[in-house]
Amino acid sequence: MRGLRASGGIVGLALMVLAGCDAPAPPATSARPSVRPIVAPPEVAPGPSANSLALASYYQRVESDLLSRGLLRRDGGGPDTPYTDTDVMRNFERIAFYDEYQQGAGYRPSSGRAGGLRKWVGPVRMNVEFGASVPEAQQAEDRRLVADYAARLARVTRHPISAGGGAANFHVLFMGEDDRDAMLARIRQLAPEAGPNTIGIFRDMPRTIHCLVVAFSGQGEDHVYRRAIALIRAEHPPLMRQSCVHEELAQGLGLADDFPGARPSIFNDDDEFALLTSQDEELLWLLYHPDLKPGMTPDEARPILRRLLDARAGGPV
Repeated sequence: MRGLRASGGIVGLALMVLAGCDAPAPPATSARPSVRPIVAPPEVAPGPSANSLALASYYQRVESDLLSRGLLRRDGGGPDTPYTDTDVMRNFERIAFYDEYQQGAGYRPSSGRAGGLRKWVGPVRMNVEFGASVPEAQQAEDRRLVADYAARLARVTRHPISAGGGAANFHVLFMGEDDRDAMLARIRQLAPEAGPNTIGIFRDMPRTIHCLVVAFSGQGEDHVYRRAIALIRAEHPPLMRQSCVHEELAQGLGLADDFPGARPSIFNDDDEFALLTSQDEELLWLLYHPDLKPGMTPDEARPILRRLLDARAGGPV
């Protein structure tokens, strides 16, 4: 553009010099020169910000490093990861009755005390939302991912869990660094009862937190979930994105903690498994068995868990 304007200026100056030397005066005329309409250049959508690009690069390195070390497995467990009913009982108690973080205190670690059993009693209706930074092609892929996983969770738990229909109560937000303001505004709309500490969890999310879910209990029913909001970072590469969906949506059903002794499991911070495992399916099946009631303590649940596992295995050995 600069070259075009400079050439036009030189040509105009040359014509003015020639007219002053030889050319007769032009005849008078009342015609006005035509005015060209000003055409605004087409708007171009801005690309990702430097912060978003840096975050995407960071997560790509994290994924590559984990894969190079044989982590982020997708096989659900195998001969190298055997487990017994005793393991399942121990892992269920540690993951279902404890919290990773202290409730209402941001990212402060939990006190380490067991609480009551938490779960949904009504249908779970998942809905997917996207920030403006998420391309349409990626949106279509993410919708399929959540819909397929919701169907799997419904089969495993035998609880009504669906995606994409009806009034949603489990909101899955795929949003990036450049969607931060819109994301916070949307969370305030979805959960007007959320206090400053809850909003701060989303606002101050460090990059070491890849994704998260916050579940809300009903009024006067501290152990019955009524609403949940999961946040999946838009900057994640494909496998980490899928891993976040698997872990956060399952944790939002009531398996709230991580336990280093759980293997094979996604409820473990060692990142060995990226996707829901065979043992994780057993934990979800137990959680949503009708004999396990919201608010039960570990002592109340143990004999029920033992009975359910014995019956499933054909009786004690």
